[in-house]
Amino acid sequence: MPSPRRAPAAAMPPAVPTFALYGEAGAPGAELLHVETLQSRSRLHRWEIEAHVHQGLHQIIWLRSGPAQVWLDAERQACEGPAMVVIPPGVVHAFRFAPASEGHVLTLSPRSLVEGEGETAPAGEALHALFAAPRVLALAEGDALRIGTLFDTLANEFAAPGPAGSPVPLWLARAVVWRLAQVAQQHDRVVSAAARGHQTLFTRFVVLVEAHHAAHWPIARYASRLGLTPERLNRLVRAQAGRSALELVHERLAREACRRLVYVAAPISQLAFELGFEDPAYFCRFFKRRMGMSPRAFRQRAAGAQQAFSR
Repeated sequence: MPSPRRAPAAAMPPAVPTFALYGEAGAPGAELLHVETLQSRSRLHRWEIEAHVHQGLHQIIWLRSGPAQVWLDAERQACEGPAMVVIPPGVVHAFRFAPASEGHVLTLSPRSLVEGEGETAPAGEALHALFAAPRVLALAEGDALRIGTLFDTLANEFAAPGPAGSPVPLWLARAVVWRLAQVAQQHDRVVSAAARGHQTLFTRFVVLVEAHHAAHWPIARYASRLGLTPERLNRLVRAQAGRSALELVHERLAREACRRLVYVAAPISQLAFELGFEDPAYFCRFFKRRMGMSPRAFRQRAAGAQQAFSR
């Protein structure tokens, strides 16, 4: 990939230009159905499409092969074909492609797609489902083959000389949108199921921590009980709780230490042994790292707060 002249969306220009097709002015909301190869326009701009927006127009980037950097509003993603980029109207977007990247760009107005059908017909429903949010979606081999065939056929029909007003490009564009909507919905179902599975695993981990935090289980033992590697368990916990598995275990142990220091009238050394610490001095160091004060100071502060409250 060529070294960039500037990052198109890292610093958004004060006034983001509005185009029908990139670099071409157009009336907002005008009817449009246009398909072109990805290279035909990006080559003219040294593979860099700067930040811009389409008003009233929907756009699909079909990245058949090669890498791309994609900016959608404030989010930047790197992707590799086969993938699709869905851009609803009004979303600021920019791209940086490699010279070897190939694919097509489909730009259309909703009126052109649903004309004669209505929004509740399959084309209208697919349009709403697909363009509900901007996204970059990697495609499986079978989906990529079907989408690629549809785009090739659409591009050939669009470029071929023929009678004015031929309905074939419109039919094919509807097929592309419908097929991509199905792929996107299937992907969302898979992601949702995976998210539910991750939540279940995280809940099981929390239950295990509740039962065994005083036994000082190593993270590998927790992971083994959940059928995970320690690395996967850490990724799971970070995604769900924003910290490592060990950090979460230590938080629970520190909370239990605080509770016992306040409500159990026993020497600190005894509480340390009950919490699984073989060395009370190590317990004191652990507690101070977590709470910012020694166990004795914590107990004294809590006792002072209780006396002040009871007056």
